Amino acid sequence: MPRLLITVCTFNELENIRLLIPQLREVAPDADILVVDDNSPDGTGAAVSEFAESDSQVLLLHRPQKLGLGAATLAGFRYGIDHGYDQLLNMDADFSHSPTHIPAIRQLAEQVDVAIGSRYVPGGGVVGWNLKRHFMSQSINLYARTFLGLKTRDNSGSFRCYAIDKLRQIDWTRTIAKGYAFQEEVLYRCRRIGCTFGETPIIFQDRRFGVTKISWKEAVAALWVILRLGFQRILRTPVRVSNESVTSNKSSSVCNKNK
Repeated sequence: MPRLLITVCTFNELENIRLLIPQLREVAPDADILVVDDNSPDGTGAAVSEFAESDSQVLLLHRPQKLGLGAATLAGFRYGIDHGYDQLLNMDADFSHSPTHIPAIRQLAEQVDVAIGSRYVPGGGVVGWNLKRHFMSQSINLYARTFLGLKTRDNSGSFRCYAIDKLRQIDWTRTIAKGYAFQEEVLYRCRRIGCTFGETPIIFQDRRFGVTKISWKEAVAALWVILRLGFQRILRTPVRVSNESVTSNKSSSVCNKNK
């Protein structure tokens, strides 16, 4: 079985992370779990550290401040690349992505380079959103397909499993997005190096605890990033491929007393 790393990016997700980690251990007992925490003031990092003290497969990557979802996701990529994993499954911390979908995503990942838990294929869907959220999501996905040439239906979700050997080939120093638009940029860069893609349906549930961190400002920023990448595509900007492992940010620290 491929060596799997599950990455979860957090900022003020204390209530959710306490429930999520035990459920991840149940559905993927063979996987390591890396929580990338941006110095959450609510004690999220401390809660993960408690799990790590008794479970060698739970890891905390502590970052000194909130640096954005894109940067946090990339920090998880770097850890997976540097530590020799075969696959990396990224998901949200707030139960928008149910752990029960992980087996299906893993099964699909045996056949493709990027397996996507998709809201927008038959059998998928969203529960708990208002019309504004639906409009924002559908618009960004249509925009991404149009400008980036993506064939996948769900390009803005983060519930995905990647082949690490493909992530290793991408020059991540050239990324543009810092926030939520990082998800579209990842698919664009994966497509440019020839990755294969697949989608399996998921039901996306609005978060259990806390408040959503996406806003109109983030949506506009995402559209701008997609537009810039679209111009790169039109101009046929050469793809830079990395043959070396990406080094983790030295300002971050990984905590697990059992490893």
